[in-house]
Order: sequence, then structure tokens, then C-alpha cells
Amino acid sequence: MSCYFQYDARLGIETPALESDWDSYPANVRVDILFQWEQIRGVIPDRIIKLEAIIIRKQNQLDQEDDFITSCRLNSEIADLASIINDLHLWFRINQDLESKTHH
Repeated sequence: MSCYFQYDARLGIETPALESDWDSYPANVRVDILFQWEQIRGVIPDRIIKLEAIIIRKQNQLDQEDDFITSCRLNSEIADLASIINDLHLWFRINQDLESKTHH
């Protein structure tokens, strides 16, 4: 089943890697894919919480930082982490679209 997913190191989760259009998969395969996606999707909120904790730590460092170059680096790292969180939120919402397609 894992052939339908690939690990995304940036996001820290597996993401769908479907080679065909969703509707071209047999119903039983779609159910299996959705089941596996639900398991993956279930870890997304925990991943977001961990990233938010890192952001808070970096913001606290930034509050104390006097060096401009270091401040710029911390700002960049915070922006990168925020971008990952945004993408994880998008992936978390993907399931709603897949479920509605499955029921048609």
C-alpha cells in the first residue's frame, strides 16, 4: 500500500503519490488509500504542535538577540517553519475532498 505515498522530509509525513487519476482506482483500492491516509493525517496535528513549539523557542531567542545576522537567520527559520505548518494544514484538509469523491 505504501506505493501510494511517499515521505516528504520537509513536512515530516508521507503524502499521496498517486500515479493515476483518483477515479481510475477501483473502489476497494480507494478505500485502502483513504484508510492509510487517515492514519497519516492523524499525526498532522501533533506535528504542527511540535513545530509551533520550535517557533516559540526561536521567537524567544529572537527577543533576546542583538546580532542582526543572527536575528535574520532566526526570522528566516521561523518563516520556514510557519510555511511547513501552513502546508500541513492544507494536507490535513485534503481528506474532505477525497471522501466526497469516494461517496459519488
